[in-house]
Amino acid sequence: MIQGTTLKVVELVVEKLAYGWSPEELLFQHPYLTLGQIHATLGYYWDHADELDKEITERLKKAEELQNEAKRRQSPLVARLKVKAVL
Repeated sequence: MIQGTTLKVVELVVEKLAYGWSPEELLFQHPYLTLGQIHATLGYYWDHADELDKEITERLKKAEELQNEAKRRQSPLVARLKVKAVL
């Protein structure tokens, strides 16, 4: 966690990696952070990149599993519409 916030280090790092945002853009996107907090977070990431990259990979895998599970399930609304031959 970034001290004084509910934002996790990996969440900020994923934004940096996914969007290529600079520290200044991250500050614009998260005005409740200080530029010092952002630099400290990125520094922490570079000091612990292997560990945090593993956590990011696990989070992405879990998100993919949840998406696949949601696709397999049929929502009750879709089931009712199919019974009524609307879908």
